[in-house]
Amino acid sequence: MSETTGLKQNNHQVFDVSINFPPQIGSKCYDDDGRLKRTGTVWTASAHIITAVIGSGVLSLAWAVAQLGWIAGPTVMIMFSFVTYYTSSLLAACYRSGDPNTGKRNYTYMDAVRANLGGFQVKVCGAIQYMNLFGVAIGYTIAASISLIAIERSSCFHTKGHESPCRVSSNPYMIAFGVVEIIFSQIPDFDQIWWLSIVAAIMSFTYSTIGLGLGISKVAENGKIKGSLTGISIDAVSETQKIWRTFQALGAIAFAYSYSLILIEIQDTLKSPPSESKTMKRATFISVAVTTIFYMFCGCFGYAAFGDMSPGNLLTGFGFYNPYWLLDIANVAIVIHLVGAYQVYCQPLFAFVEKTANEWFPDSKIISKEIQIPIPGFKPLKLNLFRLVWRTLFVILTTIISMLMPFFNDVVGILGAFGFWPLTVYFPVEMYIVQKRIPKWSMKWICFQILSMTCLMISLAAGVGSFAGVVTDLKVYRPFKTSY
Repeated sequence: MSETTGLKQNNHQVFDVSINFPPQIGSKCYDDDGRLKRTGTVWTASAHIITAVIGSGVLSLAWAVAQLGWIAGPTVMIMFSFVTYYTSSLLAACYRSGDPNTGKRNYTYMDAVRANLGGFQVKVCGAIQYMNLFGVAIGYTIAASISLIAIERSSCFHTKGHESPCRVSSNPYMIAFGVVEIIFSQIPDFDQIWWLSIVAAIMSFTYSTIGLGLGISKVAENGKIKGSLTGISIDAVSETQKIWRTFQALGAIAFAYSYSLILIEIQDTLKSPPSESKTMKRATFISVAVTTIFYMFCGCFGYAAFGDMSPGNLLTGFGFYNPYWLLDIANVAIVIHLVGAYQVYCQPLFAFVEKTANEWFPDSKIISKEIQIPIPGFKPLKLNLFRLVWRTLFVILTTIISMLMPFFNDVVGILGAFGFWPLTVYFPVEMYIVQKRIPKWSMKWICFQILSMTCLMISLAAGVGSFAGVVTDLKVYRPFKTSY
């Protein structure tokens, strides 16, 4: 056995079986924690963030702006972008405990909470984070199936005309997406999916640009800008529905900006110097600025094109019928992007379960042993039996739940509401207060608490609106029978 055999990187347990030549911390091959040298840059981090942020959430923004109107819609988007950037910068400062250059590393979001807050809050954070990751996997499965359905329906409309019902079941497409994710989920570590993130980021720009272009062309075709200052009118929906939809729109926009829950894991792929927090702040600024510009264009031009009738999913709601081949390209790009985004979000959850299993059963061969499968012309494929079984079962479970509850806008709203305040605002703020020793009742402390409480109110409102949407949808819903 060679000196480095058994060394696993990132979130997996480190097994150092070398006898005469232990890793030299700080050497060319190893970082200051004894792990293999990290190679991430501001651009790979930006690609990871863009992959996570410009997801299926961008497609519901025209609908969200339609509920809020021309004044509140863009204002809320800018507000969420500012809050996300600011709190992400606070969170980036918590990657190392103590000194920002040489302090102890926190490899996961939960490690950072444990180092700074400890106690019961660690368990609360872990439960919220991993439930949110689980929910995102469900949301992305639903979104991917809707895009695959849209490709088939687009072809049907082109052949049979726009008046044809073209009913298509979502179940086969959800199963197909699940099979693909089972294969990709066997990639062992976060840093090994950098190429998948870059491909996914390119895809996200592709379909966002197509959605933007179609929105602009529709506005030009209409010859006017649709919509109103206050959003969807009471004539189109009841007063109660107007309130619920307004709250749900807040959740949809919050979901569109949610990536803080995987920020620490992304930061753990960065090389230093410069310090990881400096690189991460730059990557966050670039990513949030780029995504906000896209969001403003896609949301606002979609609303300008369709007004009160803006579809819940811009590229699959069939506000556009032609050019059908361009819509098909956009929806293929969405699916490819979601394949990558699913992995970016689920890798931290996979790593947590496997790390916990290693700690509980340190001598188990099933959990720790890697089987090398030779592939002609490529590096041998490293397969772990526990990883194969557990990750496969996870994907199967998320696919079944997606088939049971395929409500795209409602699920997006619930996920945004559930994850935004605790993971994007509360924990980063509280950790930063502890890290920087900010005195209680000082002006800075009071400002942080006002920010946190305001965001809590928004999250609660969004959650109420989204659950009301689920209740409405369930009245006419039959399990496993959904078709579009």
